[in-house]
Amino acid sequence: MASFRYLTADELEQGLAHVLQSPENNGSLELIIKRPEVDQRVSVTEGRLEIEHGLVGDSWRSRGGDMTDGSADPDVQITIMNSRVAALVADDDSRWELAGDQLYLDLDLSGANLPPGTKLAIGDAIIEVTEPPHTGCRKFADRFGKDATVFVNSGLGRKRNFRGINARGVQAGDIKVGDVAQKLI
Repeated sequence: MASFRYLTADELEQGLAHVLQSPENNGSLELIIKRPEVDQRVSVTEGRLEIEHGLVGDSWRSRGGDMTDGSADPDVQITIMNSRVAALVADDDSRWELAGDQLYLDLDLSGANLPPGTKLAIGDAIIEVTEPPHTGCRKFADRFGKDATVFVNSGLGRKRNFRGINARGVQAGDIKVGDVAQKLI
């Protein structure tokens, strides 16, 4: 098993300038992760987003539990993380997927840039940013450390959505690593 280390608050702060340079539009899809089972990750170079199922091959729908009736909440169908933040907290490209998100975009995910209701075209698909917050949890802290969890949940981290955002599919389509992530106005 490869060794890893948790970055310190100072090391995370040193990487902040690079994260803040994320493009506001026309970013790129850097990584696609399917989660077929709890705590399983499969990195793929292409995938399909569907309106009812989200990322095909991901367990979002079957996990359910988000709604009061136990079903999956469509507003948390697709989870997205800024690839620069993932690279920073993971400190190794092979560990990005441990964040648990499906799409990793080199794009400014801040609420000012992508408020709920914003639509993004990625490949042939269109997704819409949704309201529910996406915050660092116990699993995130276990995988990346306390300082990384504080970093993503800090005032700036929440304002810039360092932990990520939620979205739902509004137009089915195929996506692949390298696709442009473009805001639709």
